[in-house]
Amino acid sequence: MSPRGDRVAILGATGHIAKGLIHAFAPAGDLELCLLARSPERVRGFLESAGLGSARARVLPLEDFASHEYDTVINCVGIGSPVKLQQGLSTVFELTQRFDDLVLGYLRRKSDTLYVSLSSGAAYGTDFSKPAGEGTEARFKANRIDPSEYYGIAKLQSEARHRSLERYSIADLRVFGFFSRFIDLGERFLLSEMVNCMKSGEEFVTGPKDIWRDFVHPEDLAALVRCLMQQERVNDVFDVYSAAPVTKFQLVEHFAAAGILKCRVDGGHAQLNVTGAKSCYYSENRRAEQLGYRPRLTSLQGIAREVEAILGRQ
Repeated sequence: MSPRGDRVAILGATGHIAKGLIHAFAPAGDLELCLLARSPERVRGFLESAGLGSARARVLPLEDFASHEYDTVINCVGIGSPVKLQQGLSTVFELTQRFDDLVLGYLRRKSDTLYVSLSSGAAYGTDFSKPAGEGTEARFKANRIDPSEYYGIAKLQSEARHRSLERYSIADLRVFGFFSRFIDLGERFLLSEMVNCMKSGEEFVTGPKDIWRDFVHPEDLAALVRCLMQQERVNDVFDVYSAAPVTKFQLVEHFAAAGILKCRVDGGHAQLNVTGAKSCYYSENRRAEQLGYRPRLTSLQGIAREVEAILGRQ
C-alpha cells in the first residue's frame, strides 16, 4: 500500500486512459477506487463488461467530487476523440481549466493529497521531426497561433500553473501514446483503423511515410502512478514512455506476419492530424527513472497484447 493511503479518485472515468488504469489497478485489490464521471451509469456498465463488478470501487457523479476524501486524484478529463477535438478546439482551454480548478480547490483543503494530471506530448509544440528530450524547447508561433496548437498550449499552461504551486504534490504526466482493449473503434485513430481492418478482413490503407510512435501499456502507466504514490512529495512533469517506441510499418509487418492484417500503401492517403503532423512523436526524456519507473512492455508488445484481447472478445 502507498504511504499516502489507498483512496484513489479517477476523474473522467469513462475515458479511454481512465478505463485502462481502472483495469490495471482493480485486480490487485489494494486500492479503494473512487470513479467519477458525468455518467455514472456508463462507468458501472464498463465495470460489469470488463469483469470488474466486484472491484473495490465507488462510482459517483463528478459533482460529488468535493464531498469525499482521497489520498490521490488522477485527472483523466479531456477530449480524447480526434474528431471531437477538431470540432471543439476552442473549448479545450475552458475544459482544461475547469477541472484543474476543481482539483486545485480540493488541494487547498487537503494539501497532502497527490494530484496526477494527464498532460500530453503536445505541450512541446507541433515540431516532432525528432523525438523530444530533456533539453527540448516548447515552440509555438507566438504571433500566428494555429488552432492545431491550442491543445498543446492548454496543456503547457496547466503544467506551468502546477509548477508555480510548489507547496502541493502535483505531477503532470505527458502521454504521447496509449493503447488498450478499451479503445473506441469508432474513432479515427491509427490503431483503431488498423484493428477494424483486422476484424473485417478489409485492407488497411495507409500513406507511404513511416512514423514513430510510443504507446504505453495500461499496466506500465499504472506502475508509473504507483511510483508517484510512493513519493513523500513531488511537484514535477514526467514524459511517459514504453520500453521502446514503434514505427507504423513495424506494426503492419507484425500483424501481417501473424496473418491478421492486409495492408495497401496509397500515396494519396491522408491521416487526420488535429494537433499537427508528427514524424517522431515520442520522448527520450527518462526523468521518470528517478521515481523508479521501469516500463516492462515495448509499444509493440503492449499493442499486440491488447489487440489479442480485442480480437479474442469478439
